[in-house]
Order: sequence, then structure tokens, then C-alpha cells
Amino acid sequence: MSRGDCVAMEPRAGVSKQDIREQIWDHMESQNLADFPRPVHHRIPNFKSNKTLLVPTPRLRTGLFNKITPPPGATKDILRKCATSQGVRNYSVPIGLDSRVLVDLVVVGSVAVSEKGWRIGKGEGYADLEYAMMVSIGAVSKETPVVTIVHDCQVVDIPEELLEEHDIAVDYILTPTRVITTGCERPQPMGITWSKISREMMEKIPVLRSLRAREQQAGKDVTLQGEHQHLPEPGRQQAVPLSAGRRPPDTPGPEANSMEAAHGSPAGEGAPLAADVYVGNLPRDARVSDLKRALRELGSVPLRLTWQGPQRRAFLRYPDSAAAQQAVSCLQGLRLGTDTLRVALARQQRDK
Repeated sequence: MSRGDCVAMEPRAGVSKQDIREQIWDHMESQNLADFPRPVHHRIPNFKSNKTLLVPTPRLRTGLFNKITPPPGATKDILRKCATSQGVRNYSVPIGLDSRVLVDLVVVGSVAVSEKGWRIGKGEGYADLEYAMMVSIGAVSKETPVVTIVHDCQVVDIPEELLEEHDIAVDYILTPTRVITTGCERPQPMGITWSKISREMMEKIPVLRSLRAREQQAGKDVTLQGEHQHLPEPGRQQAVPLSAGRRPPDTPGPEANSMEAAHGSPAGEGAPLAADVYVGNLPRDARVSDLKRALRELGSVPLRLTWQGPQRRAFLRYPDSAAAQQAVSCLQGLRLGTDTLRVALARQQRDK
């Protein structure tokens, strides 16, 4: 492949990141340079380059890291499947936030990148967020090299004024014909910029809620995009608005609390209200170890776990109502196998 396949793009006044994305996408489609999936618009382009890639869990749905472990004697076909989203579900185990994993090399996808190391992704911000999360848990440092693998046509000039604080830069660019050392001295993000995180992203990414709770406990400013009010201080009770006479669907009433009391949960005078969290819709074949592992990975380990497998539910005891509410927020969207769990505050009844 020759350099003649590259895009000739001169910097011009008023150019935007989206302008650069569209020019790259249009060129790769018109020249048939992109591999599956097609069309390449609104994606990180794929192309064959005789390189072996390991793919992270898409969109951070099940955590920050997944370790792919192919079965013994895996065939070539199974190895290919291991690098797909289905393969991640079938042949990987999640790595929790407390695993103290150290990343030696970060490989990131790009739509466009400059020889100075400035990068443009597809516009959703997941790569920048993944890097910021790794910084937050100490998995990477400023010495960790960042590499991107692109087609020659994706190496273009990018105006510096387009760069933002949360954008990651790259140290090396690999193309089918070149290895470019950028020598980039632009500082990498120092952690998560919470003011760039929306409520929608918080709902979609459970591990992000767990990291936010940690940083809030550490006294950091974790105000989200569009928020103008101070968050409650750690440990302070937070009111949970529920309509009178109603409870969330599938949330246990007095009869479930009686069952929990039979397992030794304190329900007498002076017990903290709303300190228990109800977890429902457990898979029929789920084991208590499955739920414990998921809780550890999300950083929401309770004081005690009451398992009621035949009823497909469990109760989690937290030290106070604020911690319980925080756990409910963190665990929303949690899945065991193919089932999404139901999570809500358990309504306690005082023993009269």
C-alpha cells in the first residue's frame, strides 16, 4: 500500500472534529478500504493489517476489564470468536476494581490521528473515559504508552484548538506501512472529568457509579454534567422519594422482611431504616458466589448477604440508609448471566 492512498487535508479555519470524521469515513468508503462492519460511518474503522488484537468489553456494560481465557485446545474458529462481543461473554471473567491490575500498554481505536499524537474517536467518548477510569484506579500512569492502529489514510493534520482536556493522546501510530513515534508531550487526562459525565451515562455504566461513590468518599468534586446542586456528604441520610402506599415493582413487603428476620436480620426498635437492599430476578441456576463476586467487582460489598435462592432473591445489609441508596444506584442494570436483576431499597418493618 502506498502513501498515495492517504487523504490530503490541509488545516482550515473553522474545521471541526466532525468535519474530520466525515472526511475520513467518506474516503475509506469510496476507496473500499474498510473491513467489516460496513458502512464505516459512525464507527472506528476496521481493516486487515495482519495484526492480532484483543478487544475490551463493549461500552463498559459489565465492568472496566474482562480477561479472555480461551478454552484448552481452542480451535482457530473459537479463537476468532473470543475477540467478538459474544466471545467476551462466553470466554472471559471480569476483573474487579480492587484487583490492582497494572496495564503495560494501552491500544486505542481512532477515526483520525495526527503525527503529533492528537486523536479523534467516533464521538462517544468511551476510549477517553476508559483511560480516565484506568487512571482513577491506578491501572495506568503517565509513563504507560498509548498506541493506535490505523490505516495510512487516517493519519491527517488535526488543529490543536480542537483538543479538549479529557482527550487522550497517543505515543505510537501503527499503519500498514509505517510506525510513527509521535513524541507527544501533551499531558494525558488525570482522571475522570465528572462534569463531562451525563446522568444517562451513569445509568448505562454500573462501574462508573461505583467509581463516583469512591471519589465522593475521598472528597473529590463529582458534580455531573448539568448538575447545579451539591451532592449529600458521605454518610448523611438521603431521602428516597416514593409515592405513598406504593413500592417499586417486585420489592418485598412485610412478608419478605419476616423471612429476612428469620435469618437473623435485626428488625427491632432502633434498627436503621432503609439499610437493606432487595435484589430480585436472580437466575434460577445462580449461586450466592456469583452475586458476591459481582458485588466485589462493583465495589458494593454489604455487611451481610441473605440468600433466598428458591425465591430468586437476596437481601443486602448496609450500615445506613445513605450507603443502601448508594448501593441501589450502583447496582442498577446489574446482570447475572442473561438476566437483569431488580434492585431496590427493602422496606423495613419495625417489630411492634
